[in-house]
Amino acid sequence: MSDTVSAPLSSSTDTAAASGGASLFQAVMLCWALLFGMGLVMLGTGLQSTLLGVRSILEGFPPGITGIIQSGYFAGFAVGSLFAPGLVARVGHVRVFAALASVASIAVLLHTLYVDPIVWTAMRILTGFSFAGLVVVAESWLNYQSQNETRGQMLSIYMVVCMAGMGAGPLLLNVADPGGFVLFVVVSVLVSAALVPILLTVGGAPPFEAPEKMRLRELYKLAPLGMTGMVAAGMSNGALVGVAAVYAQEAGLSRSLVSIFVSVALIGVVVVQWPVGRLSDRYDRRKVMTAVTLMAACVAAVALVLEPGTVLSLIAAAGLGGLSFSMYSLAVAQTNDRVPFKKMVGASSTLVLMSGLGSTVGTLAAGFSVDALGPNGFFLYFVVVHVALGLYASWRIAKRDAVPTEEQAPAVYLGGSYATSAVATVAAVEVAEEAYEEQQAEAAAAEEAAAAEEVEDRQDATDGTSAP
Repeated sequence: MSDTVSAPLSSSTDTAAASGGASLFQAVMLCWALLFGMGLVMLGTGLQSTLLGVRSILEGFPPGITGIIQSGYFAGFAVGSLFAPGLVARVGHVRVFAALASVASIAVLLHTLYVDPIVWTAMRILTGFSFAGLVVVAESWLNYQSQNETRGQMLSIYMVVCMAGMGAGPLLLNVADPGGFVLFVVVSVLVSAALVPILLTVGGAPPFEAPEKMRLRELYKLAPLGMTGMVAAGMSNGALVGVAAVYAQEAGLSRSLVSIFVSVALIGVVVVQWPVGRLSDRYDRRKVMTAVTLMAACVAAVALVLEPGTVLSLIAAAGLGGLSFSMYSLAVAQTNDRVPFKKMVGASSTLVLMSGLGSTVGTLAAGFSVDALGPNGFFLYFVVVHVALGLYASWRIAKRDAVPTEEQAPAVYLGGSYATSAVATVAAVEVAEEAYEEQQAEAAAAEEAAAAEEVEDRQDATDGTSAP
């Protein structure tokens, strides 16, 4: 199979790229197969994560063991973020997408053949590795297809598709009994079906170059809060994705309420992220990050005293999820403020790796917290993580001067570590940088015009006083 024959780009790609004026509608039409395919992949991801959380408890696995199983996905995603770019560069987009989607589909089915924590953990690692490659392929293709005028909007559409798919996936838990094999087959079908529109759409594969990575010490020196915030965001997001269903099951919720609880926790970011980003553009981003993380801690503390499954508890879950997932974008933006743009590509790769590692540790810790403390251990975990980050952010505010608000790059809007690679992070930063440069150019032009007008007024005044 040739990358030239099978790719999610239409034959009019080169024409659209040459014109440089493709509308958003045209860009969406050129990428419809990619967006549809990734929507199916994320729908399967959301269902699989919830299904494994519920099924593990039904099989008698302790919450701590379930946390280990679920953490395998993020460990695999972190490793995949290291190796998938090089694999794409050597083998090609289409072959990598087809191969990894097939591997992920097979891994899902193996859960039904071997009901064992060790096997399930290994399959989750394999799934995470495969999904990291799928995300790299999708985001590099999307970035290549988008023009400067539409890149930011296309990235937003892609993120909405991914988050909507991830959030809707848990609702499919009600399709069949989680104690059987049908739902595993549904996940496998969704992942396999994502291949069909992509492989049948004719076009040329984009060029790809694996990004370099920045050393951890250098990144921490340049943007300590950005790096630490990314680890904390990963710890929080991983726990939500991997352990929310375990909490709901341990709290005695019905199957439908389990699915709703996980769903609202995952899609809350759609509502919260934009206003948080706008606030971070207008005020010291570190203070916004501190406020957001402490608000998340307060929401988690309130959830401790709410009756599980009530409307208020679902609202709290949505708020906690929205605030927690927003931390990912805030950490990227904070890093963008501190790291020179020419180094942001390497920094983005390292940030994604740190998020994956944080998600792995967070899922483990949240699972054992529920194991040791019962259902309340789930929300107590979030209180600890967010209070710790809030205190660290407050310390950084006292230790280092803020970047002037007018020099802050605009916020970037991204999903969590389950749906974002370094490619999308770099693309989002590029969009923010372009917007920042436009703002600076407009401000400079306005100052120049004002100065010219002032000179003209002075000249007129001089001419008036010197007239006979």
